[in-house]
Formats: sequence, structure tokens, C-alpha cells
Amino acid sequence: MYRCLVPFVATPESVARYMLKLAEVKPGEIVYDLGSGDGRILIIAALEFGAKAVGIEIRKDLVEKSRRKVKELGLENRVKIIHGDFFEVDISEADVVTLYLLTSVNEKLRPKLEKELKPGARVVSHDFEIPGWKPIKVVEINEDWRSHRILLYKV
Repeated sequence: MYRCLVPFVATPESVARYMLKLAEVKPGEIVYDLGSGDGRILIIAALEFGAKAVGIEIRKDLVEKSRRKVKELGLENRVKIIHGDFFEVDISEADVVTLYLLTSVNEKLRPKLEKELKPGARVVSHDFEIPGWKPIKVVEINEDWRSHRILLYKV
């Protein structure tokens, strides 16, 4: 439908960890990463937070790279990578959704989040806001030579 390609820029692991901490991910919860790239957020969610994690990534090379890493770590029963367009994948089982997308993409994604996510689901975005939503928390952290903004929303 939209097929929004966003350049792949990896979220530093320490920022990914902070995003999951800010969202208060609990063991057994389901984390979706839209545009999951190399899978680092999913892997941290599974290994360090005890979550189940689902990544949706449109780039085949990144899907293959993240699937290899998941297999190496023996996380196939906790982490699933879907090769596809996140606008076309049902995300209704998510307790937490992580994003590192442009504001323009977040704006197009907002109706899907509002329609599919259950009440109480948390959405945590790295750097870019979701226009029309008011974050419940905004945190600035300095990492990897620059400042990162993390925005937490609750449905």
C-alpha cells in the first residue's frame, strides 16, 4: 500500500536497551519492531527482557542477516522475522511497538497503530515523533557521539 522505504540506520544497542526499559517490557510480552533492520532490538528484547519479539523488515538482505543472528543465538522460538511491508502485517498482538522511522512515515502509520493496537499497548519511537499523539515521556540520551530522543506513547 504505502511501501515506505526508510534508510537503514541501526539504533545503537544502548539506545535500543533504553527504549525497551522505558516501555517497561516484561517477560512474556510481545514486542514488534517495525522496520527491524538487523534485528538487534528483537534480540535484546528476547535475551534481556524475556519477551517474545516479531520484526517486520522489507529488505531481504537485512531479513537474512537478522534470521542468521537469531539462529546463531538459538532464539528461533522467541524471535520471528517477517519479510514484508509493516503496513500489510497485522500487529494487533503487540504489547510494545518500537519504531525508528521518519516522522512522515510515523504519520502514515498512526491510523494502523490506532486501529490495530490494544488499549495499554506502548509505542516507543527513536528520534521521530508520531504527529497527532502526545508522548507520555520524552527522554534525551547522549550516545555514540550524538543525542538521541526517545518518545514513549501509550494507546
